[in-house]
Amino acid sequence: MLIPGLAALIDPLSVAELREYLARDEPFVVHGRSDLFDIPLLASLEALLGAWPDQIAAHLPDVADEASSISVSPHDARKMFASGMALRFDEVERYAPALVPWLDAIRGELGLSALTQQRCLVYATPAGNGSAPHFDQNVNFVLHLHGTKTWWLAPNVNVDRPMTRHTIGQPVDPELASYAMMPMPTEMPADRTEVVLQPGTLLCVPRGSWHMTYASTDALSLNFTFSPPTWIDVFSAALRSRLAMASEWRATAEPRSVETLAALLAELVADAKDWNAIDILAATEAADH
Repeated sequence: MLIPGLAALIDPLSVAELREYLARDEPFVVHGRSDLFDIPLLASLEALLGAWPDQIAAHLPDVADEASSISVSPHDARKMFASGMALRFDEVERYAPALVPWLDAIRGELGLSALTQQRCLVYATPAGNGSAPHFDQNVNFVLHLHGTKTWWLAPNVNVDRPMTRHTIGQPVDPELASYAMMPMPTEMPADRTEVVLQPGTLLCVPRGSWHMTYASTDALSLNFTFSPPTWIDVFSAALRSRLAMASEWRATAEPRSVETLAALLAELVADAKDWNAIDILAATEAADH
């Protein structure tokens, strides 16, 4: 019986090697992993559309990216795909529960927080279409299922460890702009590498890597996507949990009451001297223990 997890996905390479690639923000490619799943829902796009009970995201042609998409029924999605629009199926594990152990196992092997948002996405791309250059704030393991699709990937010198995604040519999120090296590029960086995905190719796309795609045939890919919290998120969650126990912090905020906030902050500073990392992590990681 195949054991879910990274070892099966990236064989013959090791998890340790994968960690080294991720630490360097380098893509990671393995070919020939077409034997991992026997899930009827993923047999073809037609099978997926025929069984899908929910809305589907259709990427509009003005941007060719999820930054410009609409939610449509499976019936309308079929017509939009035929007219050249890519489709995105969200949280596929809801309807293919066999994928859940894979998500859990990969997250555990990567050592990610219990607060990590994990999900499976399926991207259907019609021949002659692809995605606009962009980067994501998450880590993606792309298992290509059907057709041929070319990816171009490049290092991101504008921002290290982004907390939001960005598509070239679109407005920059204000918080992202606060810590990125602006301006953002207007086209895919020249120092890109090319990877051709055939059925069974596994591509790991590190957080923040610039990438764009083009399908030379109709193509279908399954993504294992992980959006882990930053230390900012972990600390913020633990801090909120601690402050919520005090009635004074739960009072309605009155922006003109500077003295009240100053007093609360003074108490917080005094209390924080006794905090430690183990207690903070315990507030967020209890689900894994």
